Amino acid sequence: MAIAIKGPGRYVQGPGERKNLGKSVKKMGSKFYLLCSPGGKKRFGDEVAQSLTDAEKEVVFGEFHGEATKDEVFAHMDAVKENGCDAVIGMGGGKVIDTAKAVAENLGGLPCIIMPTVASNDSPCSGVAVLYNEEGVVIKAVMMRRSPDLVVADTEILAQSPARLLSAGMGDALSTWFEARACLKNKVKTMARGLATETVTMMSRLCYDLLLQYGGEALDGVKRGERTEALEKVVEANILLSGIGFESGGLAAAHAINDGFAQEPQAHGMYHGEKVAFGLLTQLVLEKADQKEMDEVLAFMKRVDLPMTLAQLGVTDIVEENLRKVAEAACVPTQSTKNLSPDITAEDVYQAILEADRIGAAYLQK
Repeated sequence: MAIAIKGPGRYVQGPGERKNLGKSVKKMGSKFYLLCSPGGKKRFGDEVAQSLTDAEKEVVFGEFHGEATKDEVFAHMDAVKENGCDAVIGMGGGKVIDTAKAVAENLGGLPCIIMPTVASNDSPCSGVAVLYNEEGVVIKAVMMRRSPDLVVADTEILAQSPARLLSAGMGDALSTWFEARACLKNKVKTMARGLATETVTMMSRLCYDLLLQYGGEALDGVKRGERTEALEKVVEANILLSGIGFESGGLAAAHAINDGFAQEPQAHGMYHGEKVAFGLLTQLVLEKADQKEMDEVLAFMKRVDLPMTLAQLGVTDIVEENLRKVAEAACVPTQSTKNLSPDITAEDVYQAILEADRIGAAYLQK
């Protein structure tokens, strides 16, 4: 099987880059549909629009209503067509971004520009758009014909985002190396439609190394509302390295268990990356990871406020039936747990969840 890698057409990161957007999109279109929440428009919309206007581009604002559903996507597709827009910009968090990507893809692959306002997940650089129902449960993954044409990560904006969202982004990125490692070992075909390259394997490992070295310092800075050099490193890990890493390196049990937690109502208030982080602990239990590696991951998770127990994940009342549903959902044939090992059963995952909870609780007592 061939090797393959996907990534954004261009990635730009730095303070104040929202004000330079017009310079970066000169050849991408003439009338841009800017999808964002009312809060995003209020905070950054005028500056972004001015940058586009200065580049002699037109701007039409589209209001995001809170959930990346099919109806939301169809409504914005209609708005794009009605206004004669020829490019789509998604500015906001993961669900705004996924909606914008789905709109661009469903309209024949319009130029797609992504401006994350939080570093809470690795969606911006990927060619995958996840859609949900009104209850927030995943129902579909839209596979784009290519990754976004441009990703602009303005670290001035990201430094002002809630610290918990940065922490969640580190939880999502934390799994990148371990899931890519499993897929490499088992020769798994990735979403890039090939085996992982040496390049993406190196990027996945770098993602982990940057988190360990700079994660705590970056989080401390964001808690103070400061943009630090450590934040620059972590944003690169959370958005660029993890985004390319999961799509071209592959997913395993950590993300499958995250998806499974849709079956546990108590966890519905948790962020994607927080559930992925606990899913990673469970994956390490399934892998029988050595104690040194487990301790390294646990120490990092504790340092950056990631959930290490079911209680921290919101599951304060452990209901066996619910956790078994989580495990079963993580092991359906379409899920990525099989990339860790095709022999893993729902019972294995259920027992590993309980063991991860026990290990996390014991570590917190140290």
